[in-house]
This record gives sequence, C-alpha cells and structure tokens, in this order.
Amino acid sequence: MTDQQSKAERFRALHRPGQPVILFNVWDPGSTKAVGKAGAEAIATGSWAVAAANGFADGEKLPLSLAIENLTRIVAATALPVSVDLESGYGADPDEVGATIRRTIDAGAVGCNIEDSDPASRALRPIADQVERIRQGRRIADRSGVAYFINARTDVFFQKPPPEHDEAMLAAAIERGRAYAEAGADGLFAPGLVDPHLIARLAEASRLPLNIMIGGNSPDFDVLAGAGVARVSHGPQPYLAAMKFLEDAARSALGRGRTADR
Repeated sequence: MTDQQSKAERFRALHRPGQPVILFNVWDPGSTKAVGKAGAEAIATGSWAVAAANGFADGEKLPLSLAIENLTRIVAATALPVSVDLESGYGADPDEVGATIRRTIDAGAVGCNIEDSDPASRALRPIADQVERIRQGRRIADRSGVAYFINARTDVFFQKPPPEHDEAMLAAAIERGRAYAEAGADGLFAPGLVDPHLIARLAEASRLPLNIMIGGNSPDFDVLAGAGVARVSHGPQPYLAAMKFLEDAARSALGRGRTADR
C-alpha cells in the first residue's frame, strides 16, 4: 500500500456521524504546520483563504497552476492526509474537472471539495450537469488507485439567507445529495446551513456523511455532533482570524513607534 493510499483510507475513516472530524482550514505550508502541531487529524484547504493569501478573489480567480503548486507545498509540509478545495472543479466540462482532480492526486491530495454552483454567476448547476462532473471525477480518481474522497458541496443554502431556509430548500439538498451519491461522491457538504433541526434532518436523510461549515451563527460542535454530522470545517474563519491578529499586532507595534517619535 502506498503512503498516499494509506492516508486516503485514514481520511475516509475519520468521517463518523455523531463523531465528526474537525477540519481547521489552512491556506499555505505555514498554516498547515501550525494546525498540525495543534493535533489535527487531517488537513483541508479553504479556497477563499488560499485565494486571498495569494492576492486573488474567490471564484476560481486563483490560477489552477498556482493552486496546484500551493497544494504540492502543503502536502510536503505535513504527514497528515490533505484534502483540497477545488471550488467548481476548474473545468467547463466533466473531462476538465476530471483532469483537475488527476492533478490534485498527482500533487498528493487524498480528497477534494467540488461545488455545484457556477463560479461566475453563483447560480446552481442543473443536477444532471453536476452529476456528470462528479461521475467523471470519480472515474479518474478510481483509475489512480487512491481511495480519493470526493466531498460534493451543494450551494442550495447559499441561495437565500438562513432565516429563509425552508422545507423546499431541504428537499432540494436531499435530492442533490442522493444524485451525487449515485454519481460516486463520498460526502455531502452543505455550507450556509445553520438551523439545527434542518441539519439533523439532512444528516438523517443523506446517504453520505454530512459536512457542515462553522460560521458566525452556526450551532456549536456538540449540537452538530448530536445532529449526526460527520465532518465540521471552518472555511475562511481561520484565515480571517489570523489576519485580524496580524493587523491588530501591527497597529499596536506601529502605534508605539509613532509615540516614540514624538
């Protein structure tokens, strides 16, 4: 068994409903090492943070070549399994999505997030289109011999603010999750969903382990675990917190310098 395959199997085994793996998302080798020292079981990038750290906006504005170079350096910086956020797969069609996934496998990743909204319009792709993108990614991953974890992200709950999340949106997420499971996805990611009742119902209805993202008004970890969530990620929050700390520290240091000049 190769080291990458061993990591892939370890990563897959971490997804336990009710005992969710915590992914404190990173953006570069330095943040990877810091999170690893804190006791992380796995490493996951966040596309927003990776883009921002390199001077780009989210939405596949970061060149794919740079994203892969960054991923390669992250993999080299840790012995932990690494999953990469691929946004919409950096592909206009399923074959291009498959080629992107192949590049991440070659870089050492054991999984990815792939979302079902268009990076330009943020509109949801038709289910049939997204199914073909996932299916091709599954084919390519299976040919690699690595038990690659495709985390199918649905942006259903980004279409309206949380107070407007309702039964129709839940039904849409369940429908997409079932279709993505049949296409070969390994996990269902529903960012933007914060209502504990809806989270629990989605976890119960999903054939795939459910991933929820921590945000400003999301339930705490114990509630998510009790709802049957299998994966908790932090998205851009670690990067934002780090940049806020840096800004505050710089303001303090620079302020002291200006005081001394007087």
